[in-house]
This record gives sequence, structure tokens and C-alpha cells, in this order.
Amino acid sequence: MSVSRRPLVATDRAALLLQLVPYLIGKGEVSVAEAAEEFDVTPEQMRAMVEKLTVIGLPGDGGFWQMANDLFDIDWDLLDRDDRIVITHSVALERTPRLTAREAAALLAGLQLARGIPGVGDSDLFAGLLAKLSRGVSGVPADLIVAPAPVDDVRDRVAEALRVGRAVAFTYKAPDAPATTRTVDPVKVSIADGQWYLQGWCHLREAMRTFHLDRVSDIRITDLPVSHATEPVPDWFADGTDELTVRIRFPASSAPLLGDYLARADTETEKGTTTATMRVADENSLRRLVAKLGGDLEILEPEGARRAAADWARCALELYGEA
Repeated sequence: MSVSRRPLVATDRAALLLQLVPYLIGKGEVSVAEAAEEFDVTPEQMRAMVEKLTVIGLPGDGGFWQMANDLFDIDWDLLDRDDRIVITHSVALERTPRLTAREAAALLAGLQLARGIPGVGDSDLFAGLLAKLSRGVSGVPADLIVAPAPVDDVRDRVAEALRVGRAVAFTYKAPDAPATTRTVDPVKVSIADGQWYLQGWCHLREAMRTFHLDRVSDIRITDLPVSHATEPVPDWFADGTDELTVRIRFPASSAPLLGDYLARADTETEKGTTTATMRVADENSLRRLVAKLGGDLEILEPEGARRAAADWARCALELYGEA
């Protein structure tokens, strides 16, 4: 029984032709009926599209085709005699840009990093992309080895807790503060500025908190089911009792470099200089912020954070010796 299908408009034909060529090349040989069924068109429409392929190709000088090798071609005898499609000559597809080994390595490293994010990288999609990138380079790529980060074991344990819907318990040691034992309902794991973070409901603080994974130790999965996963997750650098209130001063033109740090800050700008009062996770976060602006940022208070940043910079300079 024949099935009637709607006529193809020009945009439909153009879209189908773009998909048709790689399909036919991948098949090698296919019947008109099978191809028509695959593309949801009639056999007559499929035959017409295949015949049009023979006038499609690469333009020569002046925008006109000048040689037969510039056009697609098909096995006309096979089409007329057996209603089967075979492309005997294709153009342009072999000119697909290929990645250099260095470009592929950069993408592979990024994918390897993304695979570590629970709920994002634990799928077959990443494995397929990694395999394709390994093959799709212009030379033989060197084996890519991504060194394990110190937080990998912690992150894997949190990912397992997220999968089974259980709270985690761990020891948390913030700088210049005694270690505390936390029980947390994990909500998500994220990475920002090369640092891994856990965001979840802290049973000790009875609120959502953000934890640096490199300060987590002795982590284990508890028998407690997650009960606060629907609580709003705080924005990065949002207010919290575990954070440090600081005042900093920097050229107003450098504000874009601070990004999310200024999202919830109180700022005042006068004569091209901005003073900001904001909260940061701790003094280590503030040191990274100072380094980001290469000396243009000054910590005004608290005094302890100001001294800590100065000592950190002095130690870095001493590594260069007398020179």
C-alpha cells in the first residue's frame, strides 16, 4: 500500500540533501526504497534528490564548475536497472578540517576534566567524544595522561552519594580555623577557577553551604537519606557565616577581571578607583584574587588578610632569588 507524503519545499530539499550525502557514503549501496523510508519521502522524491546530486559540487574560478571531478556522480546503470544508489564520486568531504595533535590534546584534557563532574561526565557521550577526538587528528597523537587531582577520591565519593541519595560526613578544615565534622546533603559538585567545590545542605549550620573539596578529609557515605536537596543553592561567593568580609581597592577599569567576585559586593567608585566590600570563602581565595590583578588590587581590611597576602607574595618573590 502506497503512502502519500507532503510535497517538499525548497528548504526541506536543501536540508535533506545536506544529510543525504553522508548517509549514502556511509551506506555504500542502498535501495531507493530504503533511503526513501529513512528520510520519510516517497521513492520518486528520493530518486529526484539523488539525480540532483550530479549537478552539485565545488565551484571553480568565477563560481562555475569547470571539470567533471568537481561534481558528485552516481552509478546511473545501477540506479536505472536495480533502483539502487551508489555514489561513485564525492567532493569536498575529504577536505574536512582536521585537528592538530596539540588541539586534540587540549580538547581531550577538557573532556577528561568535565568527566569528573557528577551527573555530567558519567555517560557514554563523553567516551564516544574522547574516542573520536583521539582518531580525528592530523597526526598520531601522543597518549594523553591527565594526572589525578588530590580531590579525585573525595569527588568520586560525593558522586556516589549523589547517585544513592545519601548524606556524606567528613572533616572540614578551613584555614586559620579548627577542623569541624560536617554532615552534608550533597546537591552538586562544580569547578571554578580550577578549584572543585561541593554545594549542599550542612546539618551543622542548618543551611546551604559551599565547601572546597581540597579541605575535605575522612569522607564517608552515611545511612541518612538526603532530605534538603530542594533547598535553593547559593550563588558563588554568596554571603555565609563561614566566609570572610573584606574591603579591597582597585582601578575601576579592572572590574571586569573580578567577575563573580563583585556580583554581590558593595562598591564605590571615585576618580577611577573602586572600593568594594564583599565576602570571600577565605584568605586563600583572596590571594588568588590578588594574583589575578597582578598588583593592581590592594587589600584594605581585615589586617590579617592583608598581612597574609603580603607574606604569600613575599615568599613567591623569594623563589626568584637575587635576580
